[in-house]
Amino acid sequence: MKKRIRAGCLLLLLGALAGCGQGESTKAGSGVQTVIVGTGTDFPNIAFMDEKGELTGYDIEVMKAIDKQLPQYKFVFKTMDFSNLLTSLGNRKIDVIAHNMAKNKEREKRFLYHKIPYNYSPMYITVKADNAAIHTLRDLKGKTVIVGATSNAADYMTAYNKAHGSPIHLKYAGQGSNDTANQIETGRADATVSTPFAVDFQNKTHAFKQKTVGDVLLDTEVYFMFNKNSQTLADDTDRAIQKLEKDGTLKRLSEKWLGADYSKSSFTK
Repeated sequence: MKKRIRAGCLLLLLGALAGCGQGESTKAGSGVQTVIVGTGTDFPNIAFMDEKGELTGYDIEVMKAIDKQLPQYKFVFKTMDFSNLLTSLGNRKIDVIAHNMAKNKEREKRFLYHKIPYNYSPMYITVKADNAAIHTLRDLKGKTVIVGATSNAADYMTAYNKAHGSPIHLKYAGQGSNDTANQIETGRADATVSTPFAVDFQNKTHAFKQKTVGDVLLDTEVYFMFNKNSQTLADDTDRAIQKLEKDGTLKRLSEKWLGADYSKSSFTK
């Protein structure tokens, strides 16, 4: 009799444990996968804290729109200094970077990009608003151009110098978001390479005024970056971007945050 009671209790216990296991499995199966989105807080119009202390900007709102298209995921934002984003992605502390990221060979070796750009950053020669001497790359001969050390602008200017006998003196911006603007204002640099929306923000928030000149030098394709083993998430992101482009969401968000429609390349408009 005692053996039967023990056996019955064991069966009940196993049944209870099995029931709990099924409940956990069902919850996981029907629930959502959390995706940690790494971003910054001081990239004007792209990823920044507004006057209410809330994270917003073009990249943030695009990510939120993608999240709505993908019910199998829940996107959670994690903010940090830009310099820590790639390290955090490599260490798998985050799953994706949303910070106006362009492709380059070194990044492609380590990380995964999705296929469809969600934004294009048209880059122009940028000078002081009262500069009437510089309009083209030829006008930069003997001049100093300041760029970010690892930026696509730096790659472009380096390639131009290599092909034309190094007529331009390149220098690299130091720490601080205003270093480039300060060096142009004080005459330590003659020009930089920037986007119209970055210049517009600069002009609205600082006494020092800049302007873009000439034609588009390069139209940088902008992507989100993932870990190498996140192909499914990257593919799902592409499908969501296609929908957002088709229904006009990308265009609307770009016009709101960047002042114009940068969801398509300047060379195809």
